[in-house]
Amino acid sequence: MILSVVIPAKNEKENVKPLVYEIVAALMDVIAFEIVYVDDGSEDGTYAELLALVDEGITELKPIQHQYSVGQSAGIYTGVSNAKGDLIVTLDADGQNDPADISQLLFEAQKLPLGADFCIAGYRKDRKDTKWKRFQSKIANRVRSKLLHDNTPDTGCSLKIFPRKTFLKLPYFDHMHRFLPALVKRLNGKIVVVEVNHRDRQFGVSKYNMLGRLGVGLIDMVGVIWLQRRNKLAVIVHPDD
Repeated sequence: MILSVVIPAKNEKENVKPLVYEIVAALMDVIAFEIVYVDDGSEDGTYAELLALVDEGITELKPIQHQYSVGQSAGIYTGVSNAKGDLIVTLDADGQNDPADISQLLFEAQKLPLGADFCIAGYRKDRKDTKWKRFQSKIANRVRSKLLHDNTPDTGCSLKIFPRKTFLKLPYFDHMHRFLPALVKRLNGKIVVVEVNHRDRQFGVSKYNMLGRLGVGLIDMVGVIWLQRRNKLAVIVHPDD
Protein backbone atom coordinates (compact mmCIF):
# COMPACT_ATOMS: atom_id res chain seq x y z
CA MET A 1 0.00 0.00 0.00
CA ILE A 2 1.14 3.54 -0.78
CA LEU A 3 0.17 6.56 1.28
CA SER A 4 -0.03 9.87 -0.58
CA VAL A 5 0.54 12.94 1.58
CA VAL A 6 -1.27 15.82 -0.14
CA ILE A 7 -0.32 19.37 0.88
CA PRO A 8 -1.79 22.48 -0.78
CA ALA A 9 0.44 25.51 -0.22
CA LYS A 10 0.39 29.20 -0.99
CA ASN A 11 3.32 31.43 -0.03
CA GLU A 12 4.78 28.96 2.48
CA LYS A 13 8.41 28.92 1.28
CA GLU A 14 9.96 28.98 4.75
CA ASN A 15 7.78 26.12 5.99
CA VAL A 16 8.47 23.77 3.06
CA LYS A 17 11.83 22.31 4.02
CA PRO A 18 11.20 21.64 7.73
CA LEU A 19 7.77 20.12 7.00
CA VAL A 20 9.05 17.83 4.24
CA TYR A 21 11.89 16.60 6.46
CA GLU A 22 9.43 15.93 9.30
CA ILE A 23 7.12 13.93 7.03
CA VAL A 24 9.99 11.83 5.72
CA ALA A 25 11.21 11.15 9.27
CA ALA A 26 7.69 10.25 10.46
CA LEU A 27 6.87 7.83 7.63
CA MET A 28 10.18 6.39 6.44
CA ASP A 29 9.94 3.19 8.51
CA VAL A 30 6.14 3.03 8.61
CA ILE A 31 4.74 2.81 5.06
CA ALA A 32 5.62 3.42 1.42
CA PHE A 33 4.66 7.03 0.70
CA GLU A 34 4.86 10.03 -1.58
CA ILE A 35 4.47 13.73 -0.81
CA VAL A 36 2.31 15.52 -3.35
CA TYR A 37 2.96 19.23 -2.72
CA VAL A 38 0.66 21.52 -4.69
CA ASP A 39 1.89 25.10 -5.00
CA ASP A 40 -1.27 27.16 -5.43
CA GLY A 41 0.14 30.11 -7.40
CA SER A 42 2.65 31.23 -4.76
CA GLU A 43 4.59 34.44 -5.24
CA ASP A 44 7.37 33.84 -2.71
CA GLY A 45 9.39 31.05 -4.32
CA THR A 46 7.55 28.11 -2.73
CA TYR A 47 7.76 26.04 -5.92
CA ALA A 48 11.47 26.77 -6.37
CA GLU A 49 12.03 25.57 -2.80
CA LEU A 50 10.20 22.33 -3.61
CA LEU A 51 12.32 21.76 -6.72
CA ALA A 52 15.47 22.38 -4.68
CA LEU A 53 14.45 19.62 -2.26
CA VAL A 54 13.94 17.22 -5.16
CA ASP A 55 17.45 18.11 -6.35
CA GLU A 56 18.73 17.39 -2.85
CA GLY A 57 17.47 13.82 -3.21
CA ILE A 58 14.01 13.80 -1.59
CA THR A 59 12.71 11.25 -4.07
CA GLU A 60 9.35 10.93 -2.33
CA LEU A 61 8.52 14.56 -3.12
CA LYS A 62 6.26 15.28 -6.10
CA PRO A 63 5.82 19.06 -6.66
CA ILE A 64 2.91 20.39 -8.72
CA GLN A 65 2.33 24.06 -9.54
CA HIS A 66 -0.88 25.95 -10.30
CA GLN A 67 -0.35 28.82 -12.73
CA TYR A 68 -2.41 31.06 -10.45
CA SER A 69 -4.13 30.65 -7.09
CA VAL A 70 -7.46 28.81 -7.15
CA GLY A 71 -7.82 27.94 -3.46
CA GLN A 72 -7.19 25.17 -0.96
CA SER A 73 -9.92 22.81 -2.14
CA ALA A 74 -8.64 23.02 -5.70
CA GLY A 75 -5.14 22.33 -4.42
CA ILE A 76 -6.33 19.23 -2.60
CA TYR A 77 -8.28 18.08 -5.67
CA THR A 78 -5.20 18.51 -7.88
CA GLY A 79 -3.09 16.60 -5.36
CA VAL A 80 -5.51 13.70 -4.97
CA SER A 81 -6.09 13.49 -8.73
CA ASN A 82 -2.34 13.16 -9.31
CA ALA A 83 -1.64 10.88 -6.35
CA LYS A 84 -0.78 7.23 -6.82
CA GLY A 85 -1.63 6.06 -3.31
CA ASP A 86 -4.77 4.18 -2.30
CA LEU A 87 -4.87 6.23 0.89
CA ILE A 88 -4.63 10.02 1.09
CA VAL A 89 -3.54 12.07 4.07
CA THR A 90 -3.97 15.84 3.95
CA LEU A 91 -2.32 18.44 6.15
CA ASP A 92 -1.69 22.17 6.12
CA ALA A 93 1.49 23.63 4.69
CA ASP A 94 1.95 26.01 7.62
CA GLY A 95 3.55 23.40 9.88
CA GLN A 96 0.87 23.56 12.58
CA ASN A 97 -0.22 19.96 11.93
CA ASP A 98 2.29 17.47 13.35
CA PRO A 99 3.40 14.78 10.85
CA ALA A 100 4.11 12.48 13.79
CA ASP A 101 0.31 12.15 14.20
CA ILE A 102 -0.11 10.59 10.76
CA SER A 103 0.70 7.15 12.21
CA GLN A 104 -2.24 7.42 14.66
CA LEU A 105 -4.68 8.18 11.86
CA LEU A 106 -3.18 5.45 9.69
CA PHE A 107 -3.60 2.92 12.52
CA GLU A 108 -7.32 3.75 12.75
CA ALA A 109 -7.72 3.58 8.98
CA GLN A 110 -6.20 0.11 8.83
CA LYS A 111 -8.83 -1.19 11.26
CA LEU A 112 -11.60 -0.54 8.74
CA PRO A 113 -12.78 -3.04 6.10
CA LEU A 114 -11.01 -3.07 2.76
CA GLY A 115 -12.98 -1.01 0.25
CA ALA A 116 -14.94 0.95 2.85
CA ASP A 117 -15.61 4.67 2.51
CA PHE A 118 -14.31 6.58 5.52
CA CYS A 119 -12.64 9.69 6.87
CA ILE A 120 -10.29 9.63 9.86
CA ALA A 121 -10.35 13.22 11.09
CA GLY A 122 -7.90 14.96 13.40
CA TYR A 123 -9.19 16.90 16.41
CA ARG A 124 -7.01 19.76 17.67
CA LYS A 125 -8.20 19.62 21.28
CA ASP A 126 -5.41 21.90 22.49
CA ARG A 127 -5.20 24.51 19.74
CA LYS A 128 -2.22 26.87 19.55
CA ASP A 129 -4.15 29.80 18.12
CA THR A 130 -5.24 33.14 19.53
CA LYS A 131 -8.27 33.25 21.83
CA TRP A 132 -10.20 35.12 19.13
CA LYS A 133 -9.44 32.49 16.50
CA ARG A 134 -10.36 29.68 18.88
CA PHE A 135 -13.64 31.45 19.66
CA GLN A 136 -14.45 31.77 15.94
CA SER A 137 -13.78 28.08 15.36
CA LYS A 138 -15.79 27.03 18.40
CA ILE A 139 -18.87 28.87 17.17
CA ALA A 140 -18.39 27.68 13.57
CA ASN A 141 -17.98 24.06 14.64
CA ARG A 142 -21.09 24.16 16.83
CA VAL A 143 -23.21 25.61 14.04
CA ARG A 144 -21.85 23.21 11.46
CA SER A 145 -22.26 20.16 13.69
CA LYS A 146 -25.83 21.16 14.57
CA LEU A 147 -26.83 21.58 10.93
CA LEU A 148 -24.81 18.85 9.20
CA HIS A 149 -24.60 16.15 11.91
CA ASP A 150 -21.12 15.21 10.70
CA ASN A 151 -19.90 13.74 14.02
CA THR A 152 -16.76 15.88 13.87
CA PRO A 153 -15.80 18.42 16.56
CA ASP A 154 -13.08 20.06 14.47
CA THR A 155 -13.68 19.83 10.73
CA GLY A 156 -11.24 22.72 10.23
CA CYS A 157 -8.32 20.46 11.13
CA SER A 158 -6.64 19.65 7.83
CA LEU A 159 -5.06 16.44 9.14
CA LYS A 160 -7.31 13.73 7.71
CA ILE A 161 -6.94 10.31 6.10
CA PHE A 162 -9.38 8.87 3.55
CA PRO A 163 -9.31 6.51 0.55
CA ARG A 164 -8.52 8.16 -2.77
CA LYS A 165 -11.51 6.44 -4.34
CA THR A 166 -13.80 7.90 -1.65
CA PHE A 167 -12.62 11.45 -2.29
CA LEU A 168 -13.14 11.09 -6.03
CA LYS A 169 -16.78 10.11 -5.42
CA LEU A 170 -17.48 13.40 -3.65
CA PRO A 171 -19.08 16.41 -5.37
CA TYR A 172 -16.36 18.96 -6.02
CA PHE A 173 -16.88 22.65 -5.22
CA ASP A 174 -14.77 25.49 -3.89
CA HIS A 175 -14.22 25.18 -0.11
CA MET A 176 -15.35 21.55 -0.10
CA HIS A 177 -12.37 20.67 2.09
CA ARG A 178 -14.19 22.28 5.05
CA PHE A 179 -16.98 19.71 4.76
CA LEU A 180 -15.16 16.43 4.02
CA PRO A 181 -16.63 14.48 7.00
CA ALA A 182 -20.19 15.54 6.10
CA LEU A 183 -19.64 14.65 2.44
CA VAL A 184 -18.16 11.25 3.32
CA LYS A 185 -21.00 10.56 5.75
CA ARG A 186 -23.39 11.36 2.88
CA LEU A 187 -21.91 8.27 1.17
CA ASN A 188 -22.77 6.29 4.31
CA GLY A 189 -19.06 6.35 5.11
CA LYS A 190 -17.49 5.85 8.53
CA ILE A 191 -16.21 8.91 10.43
CA VAL A 192 -13.54 8.41 13.12
CA VAL A 193 -12.11 11.27 15.20
CA VAL A 194 -8.57 11.16 16.61
CA GLU A 195 -7.04 13.74 18.95
CA VAL A 196 -3.91 15.24 17.38
CA ASN A 197 -1.20 17.71 18.28
CA HIS A 198 -1.37 21.35 17.17
CA ARG A 199 1.63 23.65 16.98
CA ASP A 200 2.41 27.33 16.73
CA ARG A 201 3.03 28.69 13.25
CA GLN A 202 6.76 29.36 12.90
CA PHE A 203 6.83 31.25 9.60
CA GLY A 204 4.43 33.22 7.41
CA VAL A 205 0.90 34.41 8.14
CA SER A 206 -2.57 32.88 8.06
CA LYS A 207 -4.44 33.22 4.75
CA TYR A 208 -7.90 33.42 6.38
CA ASN A 209 -9.95 35.87 8.43
CA MET A 210 -13.29 35.85 10.24
CA LEU A 211 -15.34 37.52 7.50
CA GLY A 212 -13.86 35.29 4.81
CA ARG A 213 -14.62 32.12 6.74
CA LEU A 214 -18.10 33.26 7.71
CA GLY A 215 -19.13 34.37 4.23
CA VAL A 216 -18.17 31.25 2.32
CA GLY A 217 -19.01 28.96 5.25
CA LEU A 218 -22.68 29.90 5.46
CA ILE A 219 -23.23 29.74 1.71
CA ASP A 220 -21.46 26.42 1.33
CA MET A 221 -23.21 24.94 4.36
CA VAL A 222 -26.56 25.59 2.71
CA GLY A 223 -25.26 23.78 -0.36
CA VAL A 224 -24.08 20.78 1.66
CA ILE A 225 -27.46 20.59 3.44
CA TRP A 226 -29.12 20.57 0.01
CA LEU A 227 -26.82 17.73 -1.12
CA GLN A 228 -27.60 15.73 2.02
CA ARG A 229 -31.36 16.10 1.59
CA ARG A 230 -31.27 15.16 -2.09
CA ASN A 231 -29.10 12.11 -1.52
CA LYS A 232 -30.52 8.62 -2.04
CA LEU A 233 -28.37 5.52 -1.62
CA ALA A 234 -29.53 2.43 -3.47
CA VAL A 235 -29.28 -0.97 -1.75
CA ILE A 236 -28.73 -3.81 -4.22
CA VAL A 237 -30.52 -7.04 -3.44
CA HIS A 238 -28.74 -10.23 -4.53
CA PRO A 239 -31.19 -13.05 -5.25
CA ASP A 240 -30.35 -16.50 -3.91
CA ASP A 241 -28.61 -18.77 -6.39
